[in-house]
Amino acid sequence: MPSTALIFQSLILGILLGGLYALLAAGLTLYFGIMRVVMIAHSAFLILAAYLAWHFHARLGLDPLLSMLVTVPLFFGAGVATQRLLLARLRPATLTMMSVLLTFAIALVIEGLLGYVFTGTQRRIRLDYGAASLEFFGARIAVVKLIAFGMAAVALLGLYLLMKHTRFGWALRATIQHGDAARLIGIDTERVAGYGFGLGLATAAVGGTALSLDSTIYPSLHWHWIGPLMAIIVVGGLGSVPGAAIAAMTLGLAQSLLQLPLGATWAQTIFYIALFATLAVRPQGFFGGRLAQRF
Repeated sequence: MPSTALIFQSLILGILLGGLYALLAAGLTLYFGIMRVVMIAHSAFLILAAYLAWHFHARLGLDPLLSMLVTVPLFFGAGVATQRLLLARLRPATLTMMSVLLTFAIALVIEGLLGYVFTGTQRRIRLDYGAASLEFFGARIAVVKLIAFGMAAVALLGLYLLMKHTRFGWALRATIQHGDAARLIGIDTERVAGYGFGLGLATAAVGGTALSLDSTIYPSLHWHWIGPLMAIIVVGGLGSVPGAAIAAMTLGLAQSLLQLPLGATWAQTIFYIALFATLAVRPQGFFGGRLAQRF
């Protein structure tokens, strides 16, 4: 029977993990909400951002967090270009299915380029504060996990404020909720979709940098992440950013607690069990519906 202190530490780690999952899944939710695009390459861009953060630290001697000054605008531009040059050319009738094939190919290209440039050797950022930890009511929490959670919280708060309190955010929400109606009131939905896609990929730059602080990375690591992230957006309700955040926190906590009796490998099956349960019981997602329409 796990001790109370161990259970409490698992709860804290679950919350921190759930926050990171929420950030990583936010981009996937935006892609689907805006264009009904299933962006398989999202996790590959996460690992690309992690490698760029590692390069900044290992080759240039800079803190990996500084890499976001380059990767966030770079990924935003790449997202806009991907939407306008590739995805916008797909036929609307087959957009969702063809987007899977197209973004799957992009993921393979990114993986191949990472393997060619960085080789298949596993990489890990060695930070001066990497081994530091804080004690919180008997639970020891690594500082890098707190930093990653802080990055996720700030990025998600920024996304929320952008969506709720700016003209672009209102246009983006209108495009998500009803594209045809948005066009009728004068919104340039094509331009909004491009910027929204860039915004989703910019979250991958932040998420990948946060991931690099406490993870060993290698070119094919993105396949490890795409399954849980897809499960999160389905459970949360496709197109619902708040739903994805709630699902991410819930599943992150469940995974962390299940690691105590089951171990890390089996605990991750909670994502697939939740996915199957959602598709069988409530295909629109447990946190979709009116919540998705509100955001």
